[in-house]
Amino acid sequence: MKKSLFFLFAISLFWSCAPKQYSAIMLPETDYVDLDTLTVTAPSEYEGDPISLDGKDSTEDIELPEYRASAKRESDLLHTKLDLHFDWAKEQVMGKATLTLKPYFYPTDKVVLDAKGFQFNKINFEGSKEQLKYDYDSSKVTIYLGKTYNRNQEYKLFIDYIATPAASGGSAAITSDKGLFFINPRGEEGDKPQQIWSQGETENNSRWFPTIDKPNERATSEVTLTVEDKFKTLSNGLLVSSKKNADGTRTDHWVMDMPHAPYLVMIAVGDFAVVKDKWNGKDVDYYVEPKFEKYARNIFPNTPELLQFYSDKLGLPYPWQKFSQVVVRDYVSGAMENTTAVVFGEFMQGTDRELIDNRQNETIVAHEMFHHWFGDYVTCESWSNLTLNEGFANYSEYLWLEHKHGKDEADFHRLQEMNGYMQSAAQGIHPLIDFNYHDKEDMFDAHSYNKGGLILHMLRNYVGDDAFFTALHNYLTKNAFTAVEADQLRMAFEDVTGEDLNWFFNQWFFNKGQPTLKVEYDYDDDTKEVIVMVEQTQDAKKMPGVFVLPVAIDVYANGKMTRQNVRIDQRSQTFRFPSDKDPDLIVFDGDGVLLADVQDEKSLEEYIYQFKHATNFEHRIKALGQIVESDSPEALETVSEALDDKFWLFRLFAIENEKLDDRAAERVAVMAEKDPNSDVRESAIRKLAGTEDKKWAPLASRAVEHDPAIKVVSAALETLLALDKDAALATAKKLEEENDEGIILALAGMYSEAGDPQRLGFYEEKFSKVTGFNQVGFVQNYVKLAQKGDAAAMLKTANTIKGLATSEAKMFWMRFMVTKSINELHATLSGKIEAETDATKIADMKAKDAELVKIIDGIKAWEKDDRVMNMYEAFPNPTPKP
Repeated sequence: MKKSLFFLFAISLFWSCAPKQYSAIMLPETDYVDLDTLTVTAPSEYEGDPISLDGKDSTEDIELPEYRASAKRESDLLHTKLDLHFDWAKEQVMGKATLTLKPYFYPTDKVVLDAKGFQFNKINFEGSKEQLKYDYDSSKVTIYLGKTYNRNQEYKLFIDYIATPAASGGSAAITSDKGLFFINPRGEEGDKPQQIWSQGETENNSRWFPTIDKPNERATSEVTLTVEDKFKTLSNGLLVSSKKNADGTRTDHWVMDMPHAPYLVMIAVGDFAVVKDKWNGKDVDYYVEPKFEKYARNIFPNTPELLQFYSDKLGLPYPWQKFSQVVVRDYVSGAMENTTAVVFGEFMQGTDRELIDNRQNETIVAHEMFHHWFGDYVTCESWSNLTLNEGFANYSEYLWLEHKHGKDEADFHRLQEMNGYMQSAAQGIHPLIDFNYHDKEDMFDAHSYNKGGLILHMLRNYVGDDAFFTALHNYLTKNAFTAVEADQLRMAFEDVTGEDLNWFFNQWFFNKGQPTLKVEYDYDDDTKEVIVMVEQTQDAKKMPGVFVLPVAIDVYANGKMTRQNVRIDQRSQTFRFPSDKDPDLIVFDGDGVLLADVQDEKSLEEYIYQFKHATNFEHRIKALGQIVESDSPEALETVSEALDDKFWLFRLFAIENEKLDDRAAERVAVMAEKDPNSDVRESAIRKLAGTEDKKWAPLASRAVEHDPAIKVVSAALETLLALDKDAALATAKKLEEENDEGIILALAGMYSEAGDPQRLGFYEEKFSKVTGFNQVGFVQNYVKLAQKGDAAAMLKTANTIKGLATSEAKMFWMRFMVTKSINELHATLSGKIEAETDATKIADMKAKDAELVKIIDGIKAWEKDDRVMNMYEAFPNPTPKP
């Protein structure tokens, strides 16, 4: 699963939590040992106070929370057969389930199934009319089999039921646990598509079919779906038959004959366009809304190439029957790796122009695909071990970017992931393998994802590529179609490397936190030695006082780099290396792989040398972040040189920090039109707006008309508005007939900045054309402009957008954002009432303000999500002016 908030806030996470040395960097506004008991006596201020290296205060009697064991297996589900019909109006599933089971080991005369919110019509053995006795508590059904079965005896249960999926909560990663979702089920939401789709993870498929809903269960499955003939369907495995019925319906039969976990079972129903591809003779299908049909291959970029790349990298060809991907409306997360049938949110859809230089779609497709080895083929046995699914999927993004776009791109991605983790860790830490979580949904965090991937990168660096991928191959083949825990991964690496790796797994997987390293450099003229002093300063009461860290230290002297590989395994250590001169530069962690807060200081001269000579992206971006803080000629020259860097982010950074004299402006203007990267062109055009020089207006006009990337068009419109308002509005008027969401958003932003309430009609006309996450920016611009209008305009705006705040399908934070926007309209109108002197106008304004308050109160009364209700307390209860 790809967490929705991870990609939505990826850029803000990177910079808002970046260490101080990165704070000057600007990003584009676009897409985003076994130390269990060892103690040491610390020097200086810790004198006489032993530090526990396992992160625990041995003097305290700690009461542990509940241990989250893997689910006990009493029955073994072998096969699930579902025959499903749907009542759209009631949002119900009429199902017939035939389950093949047997006792797991011990004999038993009953079976317990997960079935949340069901009405049972029949429960009997297949082929029998005799009803079986059962107990049901609305969550689990205990079925009494009438005799005792042993582990060699299979039996088949037939269950006729009605399921009414209902949410009982959600999380930041998966905002609703409803399990099955009916989208626009009664056709009441205009031209919004009607769809049905499922979201099983974590344990929510049992809201629409009876099962043993645990990750360490595994069964084959088949699903028969009867739907209106106008709809397409998708499920796991292969479509083996499709039959038209006399009543205008069609029955599709999907068969998955390879075992997978119950949470990976999926269905999707809707008016999809299906674009077909192939890889090694297997079907590769893309399901999108019809208007995006011709863009499908770019919406799911490089899919066949990714299948080949991962198959080759792992030495294990993609093992499943097909690979399908579908985009659905109002999805409750980012994406989900259902076996052979991945579900994505609508944010993925876009035109070719919107998808230019879009790494987001690439990495999400990569993430969900890699799950088909790590998560589907081999599955974590419990949610405590979730990183065995998500850490690998997270790291797959690095592997793909490294392969397709180069190491700089991959290392930039790694730095974003690390800073996302660091921000999360600042709020609280827990072991990566966490047997004491409060709620299983809590495991879907920056530990399981970001930290898991970062640790795998360190492990790869330590053992080497050959050993790393050989161990992964062995791990997959040995544990195929089974559930695993972290020790099995460790043993796979030990079998290949011949090394006991408990030290690595204990500190990174089973303990918590990460090191903080204070690094200082010196040179001894007498002994001709470089001196590197490393002190671990992390809080030893919260995490290990000492981490064992194999690390490379690069020494640059006499025009060459010499690498020293060392092992840090003490609280404070000093390393000395021979060097016949005081080096030009010393780089700690030369490969840039440590998950650590490394704190060191260097001179401006050293940072300039580091930017020009270091081989790793992390060290170069850190250096450039420091260089721009200086106005020295050497610093300014270095920033200017970065305009020609081969990696796009350095060019963009240089644009953002370039001091624009006439000569520099000319260089930036050339980049605005000719740089191969659209993020760089966008940044260059925005930079020219700051010159306030009208001579760049024609360039902005050309970009609007000819640049293929929508993000550049949007920036060009804003620049044109800043330099030549009349020309900008005239150009925008020509684009109003476009229904491309990217163009709509660009115009929405421009009209909001222009500040003419006469343009509010544009927002009303285009409101239904904007979908998914794009609604956030659109609504904010809509409200910003409405605040400059009269009371009637504000009320009309509130009435237009209020439905988003009372839609179960919208993520909780979006509902809050819309309500907050309406509250801002109320606050603005209240201020206008106080400033107005005309009694008639005041009366009218008060009446409309009362309507705004009524809308807000109605939304708050409708809301049942505690997260949103708590956020509503952040702004005062609206009160109309008396």
